[in-house]
Amino acid sequence: MLDVQDIHVAYGQITAVHGVSLNVQEKEVVALIGNNGAGKTSILKAISGLEPVVSGRITFMGQRLDGMPVHRVTSLGIVQVPEGRKIFSTLTVQENLFMGALRVKNRPAVRDQMEKVYEMFGVLGQRRHQAGGTLSGGEQQMLAIGRALMAQPRMLLLDEPSLGLAPMLTEMIAEKIVEIAAGGMPILLVEQNAKMALEISHRAYVLETGTIAIEGKSQDLLENEIVQRTYLGME
Repeated sequence: MLDVQDIHVAYGQITAVHGVSLNVQEKEVVALIGNNGAGKTSILKAISGLEPVVSGRITFMGQRLDGMPVHRVTSLGIVQVPEGRKIFSTLTVQENLFMGALRVKNRPAVRDQMEKVYEMFGVLGQRRHQAGGTLSGGEQQMLAIGRALMAQPRMLLLDEPSLGLAPMLTEMIAEKIVEIAAGGMPILLVEQNAKMALEISHRAYVLETGTIAIEGKSQDLLENEIVQRTYLGME
């Protein structure tokens, strides 16, 4: 479905991603884990069209993405939930959700999708007329994911969904990611909480300084001594 082949991403003279290849198949959750600065977010931005690819190829459902502007990537069905949520703090919950559906022409479908979001994230329905900026961190993350779902995507890119959240809220967000994936949505997940990411994904790639150091089934990586020692804090 999504195929990334030998991409290089640079910021000026600094290369952040060195020849990374990965893929995401239908109904899969694939995790990208690694330390800060490893290049995880740069890969998501390259897929979304937010950062140019110096070399390499990115295809989605057979269509080449590298060099494609952001709005066209989104129109193909790839929607990214950015790190830090980036909701519209002065807009209400409901207005934030409508912003996610601006490109959806079928208005009855938008209303139906909004009810599905409210059903998945009950607290958003309760706070639909409340300004987004007044929500807790966990509620804002739910809103950011809900806004992405309003676009009726074919694939979700999630960038650090548990960042800054308490353990209980992290667990709740993880459960919702599993629920979304169970509905058939493929997800590429960037996550600093390696244990959580490996527990809810099917496969994973471990990045180190812009290259893939280890890849495999997530369950296998949970039992990998290097991963345990370096990313899971286990001796």
